[in-house]
Amino acid sequence: MTDITLYNTLTREKEPFVPLDAENVRVYACGPTVYDRIHVGNARPIVVFDVLVRLLRHHYPQVTYVRNITDVDDKIITRAAESDIDIGKLCDDTIACFHRDIAALGALPPDHEPRATAFIDEMIAMITLLIEKGHAYVAEGHVLFSVATMPSYGKLSRRSMDDMIAGARVEVAPYKRDAADFVLWKPSNDDQPGWDNPFDRSKGRPGWHIECSAMAKHYLGDTFDIHAGGLDLVFPHHENEMAQSCCAHDTEIMARVWMHNGFVTMGDEKMSKSLGNMIRAHEAITAHRGETVRAALLAAHYRAPVSLGEDAFAESRNVLDRLYRSVGNVSAD
Repeated sequence: MTDITLYNTLTREKEPFVPLDAENVRVYACGPTVYDRIHVGNARPIVVFDVLVRLLRHHYPQVTYVRNITDVDDKIITRAAESDIDIGKLCDDTIACFHRDIAALGALPPDHEPRATAFIDEMIAMITLLIEKGHAYVAEGHVLFSVATMPSYGKLSRRSMDDMIAGARVEVAPYKRDAADFVLWKPSNDDQPGWDNPFDRSKGRPGWHIECSAMAKHYLGDTFDIHAGGLDLVFPHHENEMAQSCCAHDTEIMARVWMHNGFVTMGDEKMSKSLGNMIRAHEAITAHRGETVRAALLAAHYRAPVSLGEDAFAESRNVLDRLYRSVGNVSAD
């Protein structure tokens, strides 16, 4: 047993880390949706959980680290149409850029990096299982998870049902039994990616949440040690992942520990593409070097927000210079 203590979002407590299997610690982290190059806010969980996995590998003989790539999503469809580019090429090009960026940040590759489109059959199988167990239903070509069938729904985010409905910005569609029910499968138009399925005569595609559940199950099993991601994923993504996985596999938990890193901010605002206040990772790396950007992303406690800008990068560069001088009189530049 090690002395590692982790903060668990599920319990809101710091807990001694005790793996399910000390011979193989299993970790899943949510990766990028590949419609655009990542900004430094997207890069923070990559760096934070790279540190976590390195720490675990120091203490345990094997750590299986899975970080997915979402390559089927409405944002991808929209961007490909706007740019008049093939969806496959958009995804391939964006993934190549992502790999260059995270390598420059010193992040080791995961053991497995599944693309969602390679696991459609597993997603369909899990959705079918949820329907058979009464946790999901088909409505107008959609398959929806019925939150009413899971009394503990909301235990990860600890939100009221009203807050969850507002927070998810859910569409109050007439085919939903409950406003909080979320999509597992949706119909596709002729110009959208789609797959044959047993739910509807037309082609369709998976919802976002079921993708991670199916990939995590494939590589890590029904229950694993750590599920990680940014703080913005607690709800709805991780809440819904946990609900559908637990109901499909009849387990109390999906992951024993849920870990979430804090936001990257610009001033008092969260950095995001929607707010237009982002610094793209490759731009920061070009201007300041990858190790400086990595140090800046790790300058605050991982659960706290970290504010980035020229001053923050300069301070991180100075910290690295002092470190290098102390070990060998070598400049960070």
